[in-house]
Amino acid sequence: MFIRIVKMSFHSEHIPEFLAMFDEKKESIKNREGCEFLELYQDKTNPEIFFTYSHWKHVDNLEAYRNSDLFKNVWKQTKAMFNDKPFAWSVDKLVSLSS
Repeated sequence: MFIRIVKMSFHSEHIPEFLAMFDEKKESIKNREGCEFLELYQDKTNPEIFFTYSHWKHVDNLEAYRNSDLFKNVWKQTKAMFNDKPFAWSVDKLVSLSS
């Protein structure tokens, strides 16, 4: 398993549209083969910055999603709302603590 983190920054007028689209598509994304977890975060100091945080069983699962019509349509709509270049990281979890 690995974690995918994507940072996106939006023009403020597009935030409601992005949130509505994410709400509409989140179950379809989460139900993709290999996606075990999906969350959306908003930066506390800059409300134009969002992060998606997802867990994937294998890199091939993420690549299959990234090559799907679902991703292509979502990404096309999403990137039209950006006010800055997006950034993405694929990371391995090394330590996990919970209370």
